[in-house]
Amino acid sequence: MKAKRIVIVEDETDLRANYQATLEKHGYQTTGLGDASAAERHFAQSLPDLVILDVGLGHEPDAGFRLCQWLRQQSATLPILMLTARDDEIDVVSGLRLGADDYLSKDISMPHLLARIASLFRRQEASQAGVDEAAIEQGDLLIKIDNLQIFWQQQLLDLTVTEFWMVQSLARYPGQVKTREQLMQDANVYVDDSTITSHIKRIRKKFQKIDPAFDQIDTVHGMGYRWKP
Repeated sequence: MKAKRIVIVEDETDLRANYQATLEKHGYQTTGLGDASAAERHFAQSLPDLVILDVGLGHEPDAGFRLCQWLRQQSATLPILMLTARDDEIDVVSGLRLGADDYLSKDISMPHLLARIASLFRRQEASQAGVDEAAIEQGDLLIKIDNLQIFWQQQLLDLTVTEFWMVQSLARYPGQVKTREQLMQDANVYVDDSTITSHIKRIRKKFQKIDPAFDQIDTVHGMGYRWKP
């Protein structure tokens, strides 16, 4: 089996080398880049199997966000994992809004980082394999599973891959409560409860942008969320 290629864009030389050594020890091919310009030149030539992006690069505190947005325009399915030294929720919101699949603090342990990378690859493989149905239709909702697309009232929603799998998880079994843990499992992400809550808020807003009266996703306090039958 061909080794997965991972590009790490991180301006701290020692940290970048540490990531590369750990990933290569576990069978990944890696390329380390230290600034946004080098990353842009590299990605213009070819895209890897997964990208790890530092939010702040050199004198550009938000260069990672810009790279993330550009990468997502190049590929809707490329797994993007963002790293930050700043413990700030706005970073998380911005990164996920721009299309990042996962978000980690730089002080994360290497086993935890490896687990998150493996989960992103599992999710990608699951989406490429598809599932039995080509589509799910319920009232105004249409989910095209093969294309990773969701429509509400015949309008396409601008969802990230993680948001797609969360909506698909909820809507597949209307009325059934999905815990935050189940949503993480179905979307193949491992984040804290507050990040799941942020995902649900953004999903609701994206539906409401099309339909201000949208209220299909219920919060079941102390349990999780459900799609109304």
